[in-house]
Amino acid sequence: MRYRLAIVAVAVLILSGGCVWKSDYTARLADIDGLKKERTGLKEKVAGLENKITGLNARIEGLEKEKEALIRENADIKTTLESKRDDLMTQVVILKHNLNENKYRIDELEHEVDRLSEEKAKAIEEKERAMARMTNTYESLVGELKQEIKEGEIQITQLRDKLTVNMVDKILFDSGSAAIKSKGQKVLNRVADILKGVTDRQIKVEGHTDNVPISTALADRFSTNWELSTARATTVVRYLQGRGINPSLLSAEGFSEYRPVAPNDTLENRSKNRRIEIVLVPLDAKQTAE
Repeated sequence: MRYRLAIVAVAVLILSGGCVWKSDYTARLADIDGLKKERTGLKEKVAGLENKITGLNARIEGLEKEKEALIRENADIKTTLESKRDDLMTQVVILKHNLNENKYRIDELEHEVDRLSEEKAKAIEEKERAMARMTNTYESLVGELKQEIKEGEIQITQLRDKLTVNMVDKILFDSGSAAIKSKGQKVLNRVADILKGVTDRQIKVEGHTDNVPISTALADRFSTNWELSTARATTVVRYLQGRGINPSLLSAEGFSEYRPVAPNDTLENRSKNRRIEIVLVPLDAKQTAE
């Protein structure tokens, strides 16, 4: 703009025909050159600024894209975090539920332990009472049958929960017979009077023989020692029932010659094997339930 004004001024001076000093003219030309240079500098400055603006715009565009990417990434992170938070909250709920169930189960187990401990104490107490009763029965039998024990006709043993009255057959039966002798009845009467008070034991009557086969004379009644041993055991059971012992506690078994207490190699040993055993053992589970 200043360049244009300078040219107009020079033209006016020429047209007006006024006298212009050479020094003024030279000064004006110098001004024009200066203005040209200033204009050129300004154009370069403007071009530089435009380039800078273009660079800044490109940077702004890049930052906008970066911002959009970060926004999307933040959104994804937020979604992931919310999903994980929901999963964790679900796990917390499940863990709390399991914790409550476990606490409830622990309470149940503690109650069960207390109950079982109480039952155990009662069972131990009852077992001690039962052992005391068994010992009392043992002592009563030994005291009642001390003469027969002394003569070797009867043996009474107690091992833990098992009490056995071992009676040689000659005290109860004649040879080859299943009928109880008079002397045997007297012995069984005394045994029965003591066993009538037993209510917590099975009373098993076992018949045993030696290994001598049944004679021809007895074959029509007892084919083998199996029949003889079983018949004798059954006869004793029926007799004890008749003397007032609870029949639900009684049982009869015959073992023939197959459970000897001594080798069948002498008369004395065979005599030991021919026997009736009255065995007291704890009630089985079925009888206990009943």
